[in-house]
Amino acid sequence: MQNLCHWIFDLDGTLTVAQHDFDAIRRELGVPEGTLILEYIAQCPADRARALERQLHEIEHDLAKQSLAAEGAVELVEMLLEADADLGILTRNTRQNALTSLTSIGLGHCFAPENIVGRDESPPKPAPDGIHFLLERWQASRERSAMVGDFRFDLEAGRAAEVLTVHVSHPDAEQWPEITDHRFNSLTALAHVLRDRL
Repeated sequence: MQNLCHWIFDLDGTLTVAQHDFDAIRRELGVPEGTLILEYIAQCPADRARALERQLHEIEHDLAKQSLAAEGAVELVEMLLEADADLGILTRNTRQNALTSLTSIGLGHCFAPENIVGRDESPPKPAPDGIHFLLERWQASRERSAMVGDFRFDLEAGRAAEVLTVHVSHPDAEQWPEITDHRFNSLTALAHVLRDRL
């Protein structure tokens, strides 16, 4: 991992403490149980889709204002910045909400807006398009790039883009070893490993 200098992070549940109750959001939006919200909205008629998108954005914006930094998030990001690493965000949320979340956790100055890829800029994860976009923007090699996230969509996107995949989650959380290159219990643990290698 010492050769990595291009880092792409999931946001909600990775750099922030997980707070989205997706079942509650589905109920509020009228999305069938067990259905992916963005994919459901994409299949709705245009007027209905626009209304749901507005409603979802408002729900997510309220949550973004309440964001809390995940353990080790500030330490890790600031350490990578000091090492002159490229830093990006790939989220199924919107860029605007991502900026609100980053500001809430004290990292708003660490990510250039153009390095934040949300669902309006690219097909949502697990599609790898957002990773490809950032690597092209940075003129970065896949071999020196990593995707960090807490959910399988992050890992699937990273695997499809052929970058290193880093799963950060509680030890009792679901794991996907077949698409995970490295796993850590927290961003603090990841920062500890990187500290002596950057």
